[in-house]
Amino acid sequence: MNDTAIATPATLTGERAALLKALGMARFFLRNTLDGLTDEQAGARSTVSELCLGGLIKHVASCEEGWVNFVLDGSKIMKDFEDMTEADYAARDADFRMLPGDTVESVLARYAAVAARTDEIVATVDLDRSWPLPKAPWFQEESWTTREVLLHLIAETTQHSGHADIIREAIDGRKSMG
Repeated sequence: MNDTAIATPATLTGERAALLKALGMARFFLRNTLDGLTDEQAGARSTVSELCLGGLIKHVASCEEGWVNFVLDGSKIMKDFEDMTEADYAARDADFRMLPGDTVESVLARYAAVAARTDEIVATVDLDRSWPLPKAPWFQEESWTTREVLLHLIAETTQHSGHADIIREAIDGRKSMG
């Protein structure tokens, strides 16, 4: 029998476990905003914002997937800001909406698959490896380590969980975070 066990998110300790625990909590609060809603409610714009709950989850799943691809091979998660076309912006905007065929079940299933992949990768990836960031006005640095990417994912997911909580409260009065 092999004495070395493969690290999984459930068996991790230390920094990796702490990062995944924080990301998992942020994901929980975001997913929880869809609890009990219909597909129509998940696509509703309940404030003056363009945001809807299903779209926020689609956006966070896409961003997480892109950032994980970035830490695996350094591929750009997006085009350089200067190189984005109208088609690029349109595709990015579609992530924020429930499109025909999108359902609460489908957006949550995709998010769960992305999250599971991220958790598996975090178990073994080099947290100190650094990659150059694409050119964009929102990046202050020229590169990020895997650790910094994970911290960014936690921050972005948490930020969007707050947005989602406001949208949910405007739909039916339910506060998912309070």
